[in-house]
Amino acid sequence: MTFGEQPAYLRVAGDLRKKIVDGQLPPHTRLPSQARIREEYGVSDTVALEARKVLMAEGLVEGRSGSGTYVRERPVPRRVARSGFRPERGATPFRQEQADIGVRGTWESSSEQADAGASIAQRLGIDAGDRVMRTKYLFREAGEPMMLSTSWEPLALTGRTPVMLPEEGPLGGMGVVERMRAIDVIVDNVTEEVGARPGLAEELMLLGGVPGHVVLVIQRTYFASGRPVETADVVIPADRYRAAYHLPVK
Repeated sequence: MTFGEQPAYLRVAGDLRKKIVDGQLPPHTRLPSQARIREEYGVSDTVALEARKVLMAEGLVEGRSGSGTYVRERPVPRRVARSGFRPERGATPFRQEQADIGVRGTWESSSEQADAGASIAQRLGIDAGDRVMRTKYLFREAGEPMMLSTSWEPLALTGRTPVMLPEEGPLGGMGVVERMRAIDVIVDNVTEEVGARPGLAEELMLLGGVPGHVVLVIQRTYFASGRPVETADVVIPADRYRAAYHLPVK
């Protein structure tokens, strides 16, 4: 095989993918059988099988027991607005972002104290094993699961204060910026690193995805005068949402 030449199974998968994207094979249409692919493209059974596996791994088709392989419904991706921290009082980033696009969002959360692992300790500038408040969130858009988030805050900063529990107390649910301001910690910077990976089984179970689906992972950290005061991992299904950034020009 010369440089740049694709293996036969990728060429077959690419042609079938194009037919799916172009609408020649619309959602819920049965994918040509392995025998049909073999005959139409002049390839072996092994190549036909591998091409079907590629389309399944990409989430374009799904197998139905005893029936065959069918083209999946392809959702139109929606935006998840990312605008850094919001200084406005009374609006968490999620609430503000949902208002910006005219959608009603809700969330569920649970908090517990935990020991910081090595990676989280590094992100927060603390020692591994130091106590943190870990809060897990499931966000919904119009009732549909859309985003997961796990945040960590050092208890050396928030412990024994009114904002120790992010979703409880007088400032529960108000967001990191407003809560930290209440204990005289002024958040002045936020960083976000965006990556992608296959979703974990437990993540896809909550988000309604299928094995093999890719998720966007946004690693966010809030800072006050250079000190990390909160860090979080935000997980978004990549087939349904796009992270849209609105950054001010200085």
